[in-house]
Amino acid sequence: MSSPLDNPTWASLAGPHAHFAERVGRVLRYPADVAPFLGLPDDPGEQDWRDVATLGGPGATVVVASTFSRPPAGWEVLETLPGVQLVDEGVAAAEDPEAVRLGPADVPEMLDLVARTQPGPFRKRTVELGTYLGIRRAGALVAMAGERLHPPGYTEISAVCTDPAFRGQGLGTRLVHAIAFGIRARGETPMMHAAATNTPAIRLYQSLGFVLRRRPDFVAVRVPA
Repeated sequence: MSSPLDNPTWASLAGPHAHFAERVGRVLRYPADVAPFLGLPDDPGEQDWRDVATLGGPGATVVVASTFSRPPAGWEVLETLPGVQLVDEGVAAAEDPEAVRLGPADVPEMLDLVARTQPGPFRKRTVELGTYLGIRRAGALVAMAGERLHPPGYTEISAVCTDPAFRGQGLGTRLVHAIAFGIRARGETPMMHAAATNTPAIRLYQSLGFVLRRRPDFVAVRVPA
């Protein structure tokens, strides 16, 4: 692995997020109520795929990066999602006086906002992965962003979303700047992932100072029953 960003899920779970890791052999994954991601080593072999099956269980769906070898015969590929990986090269990171720290007590509102805006996977314990910030109006959570994967030296900015009634006010941009500020304060580099089809978001992130690093695919496969 030339960079932790080449295999960010495995690097996160083997490193800063090791306390979350569920492990069989060399295969690591987040608990299902934290995140749906599973990490394979850089050179997966037949035993590693058997360990994926053990960890996932018969008939389970797991998400892996397609930079690795395809699963063995008998594994059904359910979906392939082309993605992009973006890295900070000049984001104007700054604290935001209106942003508030979100925690476990805010999870019901966070889940509701995610359900209405669909920024990507977010589960009831995802908030434990790092700092999540939100902006409230009249007491209601109307925008949020936070930290997800944590490969050594980097932190992923994720779950950037704004209530449709409050879009166009730059709230998402402000929160990205604020999360990036906290990441930089730890001496780390902000990074992001996005679906390759989400061109408006990619253009926005590039305008903020993120640059395209690579184009990983994410593949959902079913463990043989």
